[in-house]
Amino acid sequence: MAQPALDRTVDEPRPDVIETDLPSRLDRLPWGRFHTLIVVALGVTWLLDGLEVTLAGAVASALKASPVLRFSNADVGLASSAYIAGAVLGALGFGWLTDRLGRRKLFFITLGLYVAATAATALSWNLASFALFRFLTGAGIGGEYAAINSTIQEFTPARVRGWTDLGINGTFWVGAALGAGGSLVLLDPRLAPGDLGWRLCFFIGAALALAIVWMRMWVPESPRWLITHNQPQAASEIVEAIEARFHRAGRRPTQEAVRTLRFIRRGHTPLREVFAALFVLHRRRSLVSLTLMTAQAFFYNAIFFTYALVLTDFYHVPGAHVGWYLLPFALGNFLGPLVLGHAFDAIGRRTMITFTYALSGLLLIGSGYLFERQMLDVVQQTAAWMVIFFFASAAASSAYLTVSESFPLEIRALAIAVFYAFGTGLGGIAGPAFFGRLIDTHERSAVFDGYLVGSALMIAAAVVAAIWGVDAERRPLEHVALPLSALPDDE
Repeated sequence: MAQPALDRTVDEPRPDVIETDLPSRLDRLPWGRFHTLIVVALGVTWLLDGLEVTLAGAVASALKASPVLRFSNADVGLASSAYIAGAVLGALGFGWLTDRLGRRKLFFITLGLYVAATAATALSWNLASFALFRFLTGAGIGGEYAAINSTIQEFTPARVRGWTDLGINGTFWVGAALGAGGSLVLLDPRLAPGDLGWRLCFFIGAALALAIVWMRMWVPESPRWLITHNQPQAASEIVEAIEARFHRAGRRPTQEAVRTLRFIRRGHTPLREVFAALFVLHRRRSLVSLTLMTAQAFFYNAIFFTYALVLTDFYHVPGAHVGWYLLPFALGNFLGPLVLGHAFDAIGRRTMITFTYALSGLLLIGSGYLFERQMLDVVQQTAAWMVIFFFASAAASSAYLTVSESFPLEIRALAIAVFYAFGTGLGGIAGPAFFGRLIDTHERSAVFDGYLVGSALMIAAAVVAAIWGVDAERRPLEHVALPLSALPDDE
């Protein structure tokens, strides 16, 4: 039964228990300027990743032509894999620290690492240095994912959590468009001769990240995290300040019932509980999460990291012109989550995840067959990829949504990190290197075989989601997965 709203978080007579209505009060807030600012200040992480990934593909030909680096296609794939490997390890390490030390501390640390590493990439002098700096850049981005996704979801009202999450993930492609546009200018030998162009491209990310540091200064710590780390008073002060902002703007909470939760006081969650939650209590959700993340990671990283190589090697597009073909591709990817996002809240998670994953796989089989038969010119190939990734982008975004809302509050950031790491490790690290070698064969049939592998993974993931997916639409995070420190109503 719904409980009356409390003025503040209060202790029960039992000194080891916290009773609070703060999560419910956050879910009752209307969408406002506060939420928009949170999304802009934190969601820019996806934009930065899109920028980095696009630059890596767009400058591939420049790296191969560089008199200093002289990369082969396999070297380009290796450098891409180094970036993903860094993201995997960074996500794991920083994800654990995010749950242990707090969301706010970590999203400053990870952003700082990203700024330093991407600037250093521009100063690379050989394959080893380039791969190392790409590894560190990936570590910063991987750590950002864990800290940022958990923070945004813990502030977003449940009724719009799906659309918001997918929309933020879609901004990856705004970064991709920026990277593509920047490469068109900076890779023009008339404007940036020799090795200068590709080096300037990597400075774009560092400059953009520096510009957003100040935007994060006002973002508070997650009240949900504070409650589970025995800081109820600090959590209450933050929620009351947020509510006061809405009150001053003349905005009132929705009429949803306010519910109270009871938490056991403790400063952190023991690792044994973390592993028990992931692999025993919620093992079915773990299987779904791992499958979704692996399929989309292979599908995306294998194809997108080698996108420029397909254009240059099979369609003979000049390296300096690759950005023109990346722009429409990025547009389709951005529109997918934006247009389809509402359906994940209205129709439901399980239905939409199954639909987008299955359709993405089937469309890639069709376009791959046409590619193998040389029935598409470069414009038609780009159009086909636009249609495929309109749906695949929503599918990939829904994988992150699934992971970040399916597990208890105390391990949410680590869960994001674990399944991002394992999924990306299984599907992403091998993908670019695998496709780089397929392209080096200069055989369309070999590349088509790679597309079939990616399609099979997406269709298999659709089946898993249809059977075991979680119906989390419009439900509070604490109801989708009861926090580990929360007490059942009968205790």
